[in-house]
Amino acid sequence: MQYSLQQADILIDLAEQTLQLPKHNKFYVISSGKNGIGEQENSGKTPRGWHKVALKFGEFSPINAVFIARKETGEVYDLELATAFPERDWILSRILWLAGLEPQFNQGEGCDTFNRYIYIHGTPDSEPMGIPMSHGCIRMRNQDVIELFELIPENALVYISEQTLNLS
Repeated sequence: MQYSLQQADILIDLAEQTLQLPKHNKFYVISSGKNGIGEQENSGKTPRGWHKVALKFGEFSPINAVFIARKETGEVYDLELATAFPERDWILSRILWLAGLEPQFNQGEGCDTFNRYIYIHGTPDSEPMGIPMSHGCIRMRNQDVIELFELIPENALVYISEQTLNLS
């Protein structure tokens, strides 16, 4: 299946660390995988190529709601919680779980985005944006991921590029 950038609901530019919603004229700064770019399982890298939003979690959750294994824990992130659990990779507010659409590239054995649990999700607002810091996911500010969640339906088309996207 061939897609064009004009079809994408979400465009993620890993070179610039940005996420765009062209149909909504929205632009956000993000943080991708600190281990770099790649599709390999257990690599901690952010996968490239065509994806879809397979599932969404957190529709009625409060801002800074804490998720573990896509389930809301009942906790709300704050400094006290952060101090108590310094080793946690915080997944907050909303989750958009991605599934690769390119067989043997980001879909299938050893490279499957969905099976790698690659999400677009909120992160503590104290975390830096604009630089790769995640374990492979796309991290966003909490208010931004809530807005994204409301604008983008399941099955929305996502393109993740390692090169700056020229849409003109």
